[in-house]
Amino acid sequence: MKAWQIEAFGALSPVQVERPAPVVGPGQALVRVRAVALNYRDLRVLEGSYDPRLALPFVPCSDLAGEVLETGPGVRRVKAGDRVLSSFAQAWVAGRPTQARLRSTLGSPLPGVLATHVVLDAEGLVHAPAYLPDEAACTLPCAALTAWHALVDHGALQPGQTVLVQGTGGVSLFAAQIARLLGATVIGTSAKPAGRATLHALGASTVIDRVLDPAWGKTVRAATSGLGVDHVVEVGGAQTLAQSLRAVSPGGIVHVIGVLSGARESFDVLPVLMNEVRMQGIMVGPRDSLEAMIRAFCAHRLMPIVDRTFSFDEVPAAFAHLRSGTHVGKVCVALP
Repeated sequence: MKAWQIEAFGALSPVQVERPAPVVGPGQALVRVRAVALNYRDLRVLEGSYDPRLALPFVPCSDLAGEVLETGPGVRRVKAGDRVLSSFAQAWVAGRPTQARLRSTLGSPLPGVLATHVVLDAEGLVHAPAYLPDEAACTLPCAALTAWHALVDHGALQPGQTVLVQGTGGVSLFAAQIARLLGATVIGTSAKPAGRATLHALGASTVIDRVLDPAWGKTVRAATSGLGVDHVVEVGGAQTLAQSLRAVSPGGIVHVIGVLSGARESFDVLPVLMNEVRMQGIMVGPRDSLEAMIRAFCAHRLMPIVDRTFSFDEVPAAFAHLRSGTHVGKVCVALP
């Protein structure tokens, strides 16, 4: 089989290699990979900043759509011919996260899925939505579930509430779509004209150019008649957290998801205390939430926003495109 693997951290791209075909064991399924979605986390793994101790060579990426070719003894969950998606945390089926569950994630520390064939635990697979093509379906396991786990599982999002999303990466756009699906108002920020146009098209009531308006937290407050938003989907990290705390309402939730602008920054904790703001860390989510989200998406035929799909031989270009930050939505790789 063919696979892309990291042979040295800091390289501009992984290297395509031939590997022995994986052998299916008890409780496992052999999956022919049809499409893979790239995440910002994959860039950090590639560059060595996510886990510098990761043993190399290593196959990256966590999100696949594929077809089950064979199952091992004891498998009842899937069968040959099923279209499936990978679950990000293979051992996190339901309930609260534990250290073991959070260490069962594909693409680090577990081997990833950027290959023509993979063997995964059958309990770490879910059935793909029939209405979505593979290159759209593969975007659901991380980006979509992260947004759902934040707004629905932790946030209990209600119709009439207001959600602030930052930028137009996969998590933010899924958050906007989920918010609109559940009857919430969306406010967005983006430095890109194409991103602002996409947010408007998804139904955002207010879209702010965060470059021209660096104090956008104040603008968000004004757009909500001084009340602030109920939910902030915080993907920026260090350089956006202060504005998020300015934008959120008393009693609101800042869902801490990404570190695009860095992970370390001092901020004034007093607004969190005085306004009873909840800061909730989000690490994707469990399998049962992924399945619940897929049921909701199927009922409403929600369409993921895919910026561009590359071929399997174009993986270096796909990573370069993701690294450029010019994308709006997800960057995917399609296999023949």
